[in-house]
Amino acid sequence: MLELQDAPLAPLTTFRLGGPASRLVTATTDAEVIEAVREADASGVPLLIVGGGSNLVVGDKGFEGTALRIATRGVQLSGTTLELAAGEVWTDAVARAVEAGLAGIECLAGIPGSAGATPIQNVGAYGQEVSSTITEVVAYDRRAGGTVTLSNAECAFSYRHSRFKDDPERYVVLRVRFALEDAGGMSAPVKYAETARALGVEVGERVALGAARETVLRLRAGKGMVLDPEDHDTWSAGSFFTNPILTDAEFAAFHARVGERLGEGAEPPAYPAGEGRTKTSAAWLIDKAGFTKGYGTGPARLSTKHTLALTNRGTATTEDLLALAREVVAGVETAFGVTLVNEPVMVGVSL
Repeated sequence: MLELQDAPLAPLTTFRLGGPASRLVTATTDAEVIEAVREADASGVPLLIVGGGSNLVVGDKGFEGTALRIATRGVQLSGTTLELAAGEVWTDAVARAVEAGLAGIECLAGIPGSAGATPIQNVGAYGQEVSSTITEVVAYDRRAGGTVTLSNAECAFSYRHSRFKDDPERYVVLRVRFALEDAGGMSAPVKYAETARALGVEVGERVALGAARETVLRLRAGKGMVLDPEDHDTWSAGSFFTNPILTDAEFAAFHARVGERLGEGAEPPAYPAGEGRTKTSAAWLIDKAGFTKGYGTGPARLSTKHTLALTNRGTATTEDLLALAREVVAGVETAFGVTLVNEPVMVGVSL
């Protein structure tokens, strides 16, 4: 294992923000991951797991403890079964599945980060979520002191959530297994209206796998959601807030506020989210509350391409970013009575 003291964490995050870790360990095998976790737990040292760094907001003071960077590699493809080591680059894994003619994750192309992070967040975009294809997650259980294999049901997936996110100090993901589909080179049925329009098909139709992946990459790039070191709109964590899910009573109150603010007849985005629950759009809320693309005058601003992304324009600090996030949360709350919740993991800071 590679070990560094007082190591900068900012270069390991897509925000390029945050102070140093007291100690940074890079593990390249499952055994090394387990060894580092056990060592930290035995000594009582705080532990921070770092994958691709695309979902981390690290405080300016850094992290007092051991940061464990998971850099494991391994891809096993057998028929329609795909197994990925936690450190595998997710975008590469999607490309490999598409090249193999397997459907199920093609619309998750371009999402930065590592494979091991996908079940934690139940990563999803453009009508697909990893929970639809994950069969098992192999993890180190810090409480039990051993390796466990959790079924899809045991992962307790929900919108941008899972058992792993619910109990972040317990599990360290080692491997993720997927059941994909051989549809003769065709994609899974297209579920997202924007994707269908871009592909020129109806929702529910299938298209060539490569066309689905390339279209999603193009849509994401247009929103600054594909990493590009030259484009500060991509110095972000992607969507900074989750789409709010409201009860019927909450949605009714929200709908009334929309009418008051935007005029009778104004209709907010609304999508079924289970019995008695409706999901609305965080991006819409932010925009209609007055925070348009590019909002801000400091070194942290909203993306010029998408209101849901908070960005580092090159010289920001984490506190600059949090100040902007708090301003947006307060503005949406005042305008519509809805509280936005951050999607990235906060390290040493909070909203």
